[in-house]
Amino acid sequence: MSAGNLLKTSDVTFLDLIGNGKKYRVPPFQRDYSWEEEQWEDLWNDIVQLEQSPDARHYMGALVVEAASDREFLVIDGQQRIATLSLLALAVIDLLPSLGDAEEELSRNRERAQGLRQRFIGEKDPASLLESSKLFLNQENNGFYQDYLVQLRAPNNSRKLSHSNSLLWKCFQWFRERLKEKNLSGEQLASLLSETVARKLLFILISVEDEISAYTVFETLNARGLELSSTDLLKNYLFSKIKVESDLQTLQRRWQKLMDTVRQEAFPDFLRYHLLCALPEIRKKRLFKHVREQVVSPQDVFDLLDALERRAELFAALNDSEHEYWQERPEAKPYIRELLLFRVKQMTPLLFVAFEKLDGANFVKTLKMVSVVSFRYNVISSLNPNALELAYHRAAKAVLQGQASGPAEIFRMLASIYVPDEKFQQDFEIKQLSTSGKGKKLAKYILCKLESDASGVARDFEVDAGSIEHILPENPSAAWDDNFQPSRQEDFIYRIGNLTLLESGLNREIGNNQLQEKLPCYKQSQYQLTQRISADYDDWTPAVLNARQKLLASRAVHIWRSDFA
Repeated sequence: MSAGNLLKTSDVTFLDLIGNGKKYRVPPFQRDYSWEEEQWEDLWNDIVQLEQSPDARHYMGALVVEAASDREFLVIDGQQRIATLSLLALAVIDLLPSLGDAEEELSRNRERAQGLRQRFIGEKDPASLLESSKLFLNQENNGFYQDYLVQLRAPNNSRKLSHSNSLLWKCFQWFRERLKEKNLSGEQLASLLSETVARKLLFILISVEDEISAYTVFETLNARGLELSSTDLLKNYLFSKIKVESDLQTLQRRWQKLMDTVRQEAFPDFLRYHLLCALPEIRKKRLFKHVREQVVSPQDVFDLLDALERRAELFAALNDSEHEYWQERPEAKPYIRELLLFRVKQMTPLLFVAFEKLDGANFVKTLKMVSVVSFRYNVISSLNPNALELAYHRAAKAVLQGQASGPAEIFRMLASIYVPDEKFQQDFEIKQLSTSGKGKKLAKYILCKLESDASGVARDFEVDAGSIEHILPENPSAAWDDNFQPSRQEDFIYRIGNLTLLESGLNREIGNNQLQEKLPCYKQSQYQLTQRISADYDDWTPAVLNARQKLLASRAVHIWRSDFA
């Protein structure tokens, strides 16, 4: 189905949204109100600027809704913004009746407050005389919003409010103080809301057909103010399947513990990797649809939660080399660090089932294997990562079904993504590495592994004190132009063959000098590969650099080789 069939978009003002009898409901288990003073102040500054610029407009980002009827909408994304603007409106309405000295002016301001309330907040029920609402928040916040804020009643003890309800109350008070500081007349204050806020704040309104359409939007949308994540949407669906209050409370407790373990933003990946253990080709864009197809009853919800809880701590540990999981398996930590350094995640389903089905020693061997596979495939050969998920899924499924009972059998399942020695060596011979930002740590890791192999002295890239020396400097002087054409120097500076480890003090001493001036410092170095430069070379040219990188590549072949190849 095309995007055009999934959603409708339009630009609307806050008045367009909240006027004409429309009502907005936040799904019961969507995220609680969470904006704090930083967000309130950003919004207030935008409003003040709009007030001073008559023709200006300000976009508040995307608002995603699902129509329950022609006048009632579920707020799939945007509740933080709508709730905050409603609190601002309530602050204006609360202040207005007290402005003015003469009775006539006080009467006009009371009339203004009533008109603004009907337009932006809701109307008074003729039977109960309570104010109805155009906005209904989630399960945690709605009671406090309706019973206190909409009624302009102060809570008896604000210190006993939940965190999110306390934020709602503080937000209302914060805007009330900002409005008081402006010292506006009743007419000016009413105009600030009815004109500046209502007509100059614009939203991109996205109306979706159903939750699946909403999930598709979240996988592609990147707009300012996007609070809801695909995790929230998945949560809303799962909670909608539970009808018994005690089960809901149990699910809420367990869900929160799960989020504390795997983190809200990482949950879609966690869920997808969990499913990839047994099912192939679970794409992010189809994740929500798959859950809807497979989880249809309350028992399905709790079965899924049981399975996720069993793997949650391991998922967290795979993303943290210092996790307590590795205290009992310290030999696993180096490979966890490497996989995090390589930024490779596709092997996660295999590691889930290997942890469950293999003993500790064989799990560590599997970790080492996938680290080597990842270094060859992703880091050096830079091959298409799309092939990895299917290969790792097949291996994971084979372990689950007992077809692969140990690392050797697993390696055979991964043969298609294990880069052969010849290609790995050829790719290593021409590899360039960034030595700044995130790439610096990877370059240091590779140089430390090469040095450890050459010298027999273990070098840990995270604690080793050496710095990365560029033999042809990053900013070469004109003296280097004879050996390296200026137009091609960038092609050589970041080649692995042009890099070596050097003590920081010596590195500062040699600066951008030519090789002959650097050699005495190289000779003093404790790094064996750096010492060899002073012994083996008396000039530095493209040909010499290539020759050195070939030697390093031949060393790399046996450093990063699977034990089962």
